[in-house]
Amino acid sequence: MRFFQITCLALALFLLALPTRASSGLNIIRDAETEAMLRSFGEPIFEAAGLPAGSVNFVLVQNNQINAFVAGGSNMFIFTGLLRAARTPDELIGVIAHETGHIAGGHLVRTREEMRNASATAILATIAGVAAAAASGDGGAGIAALSLGNSVAERTFLKYSRTQESAADQAALDYLDRNHMSATGMRNFLQRLQDQELLPTDQQSAFVRTHPLTRERVEAVTRHIEQSHAAANPLPASHTETFNRVIRKLEGYLDPRGTLQRTSATATDFPTRYARALAFHMTGDTRGALDLTEKLLREEPNNPYLHELKGQVLFESGRAREAIPAYRKAVSLSNGNALLRLGLAQALLDGGAAGDLSSAVNELESIINIERGSPHMWRLLATAYGKQNQLGMAAYALAEEALARGNKPVAAQQAKRAQEMLTRGSPGWIRAGDVLGAAETKEEE
Repeated sequence: MRFFQITCLALALFLLALPTRASSGLNIIRDAETEAMLRSFGEPIFEAAGLPAGSVNFVLVQNNQINAFVAGGSNMFIFTGLLRAARTPDELIGVIAHETGHIAGGHLVRTREEMRNASATAILATIAGVAAAAASGDGGAGIAALSLGNSVAERTFLKYSRTQESAADQAALDYLDRNHMSATGMRNFLQRLQDQELLPTDQQSAFVRTHPLTRERVEAVTRHIEQSHAAANPLPASHTETFNRVIRKLEGYLDPRGTLQRTSATATDFPTRYARALAFHMTGDTRGALDLTEKLLREEPNNPYLHELKGQVLFESGRAREAIPAYRKAVSLSNGNALLRLGLAQALLDGGAAGDLSSAVNELESIINIERGSPHMWRLLATAYGKQNQLGMAAYALAEEALARGNKPVAAQQAKRAQEMLTRGSPGWIRAGDVLGAAETKEEE
């Protein structure tokens, strides 16, 4: 249950030649269990929409705003504020179905052609950078305080038309019907947001600002429910259990002290104890976190995310060697989940035993093909190569990291450095050349 956090620096220079840089404070967070839940909820919807399996990439953004949008091809950005605002799994599924309607309907926003192929990190940086530039007349004062939640970017680049919103709603209802799912959750979520239409724009949720919400839309969904044969169909109980676990765990991560204050030490339900275990860890109570995690593991010994949590607590408390078995178990039980393998690789990097470093490199090289657009993965691989004194390959990995972040000058610089150190014609030299070509081509465009 390790949340990996990636800060996105919104550089106005990314698109516009301004004299200042701006930090949006936006973070992409990665968590294997949360992403697995989103995929399990989304895959039936994507299939109904005729989208190829695995073509939609979920991106979890740490931000309190209630928002979701699609950008850069088929990247679906889900804000933690939206997850926390959803009361039931069918509300979340309704949002996913609606956003899928935008993807299938070709409503995607594009600031530049390259955004379609950029990593999620680079897309957020682009959007926030444009927002900073647009909101600051001279590229100066006030840029650093901007966030995507109330930015010009939302109202300019991410705003759909009312026609597109209605079309996405109708598509979502069709996808739900094909899966024999009720649209009640979708209606309930829209009804709660509808009242915000009466508020001043700067007080509305980001979702309302970017997705124009009208009474006609809500009424159309309501009429559909009245006529749908799936209106009364409940979701599987496993959906509710998974949803409750993930949302409570998210609370434990985002608000650990509040979680411990709001919940009881004598709670017996799994989601609450799960959240408290993570909250203990986030507040520095390693013993409390390990004790509670071990109790949960006795109940569910084959839960990979509990083994991951145990590994995380041990690793982040400076006990990397002890974390390795927990991560190995998590990887085994998850059939090799890439993020869990990343946790194992990090523990191996810091484990200090002979052979651990080579094992870490092997793990990272295996998962990098799955997570090729992740700057964090490339940075870890660069670190591992550096520890092995493979400086040419370290430079190549840093070039890939820079390219994934959208920093093409640095990508070109590191790729050239890599080629100077690597044997001409070797696999690493060739891959560095590919990065160099991509960086220079994009720069020229």
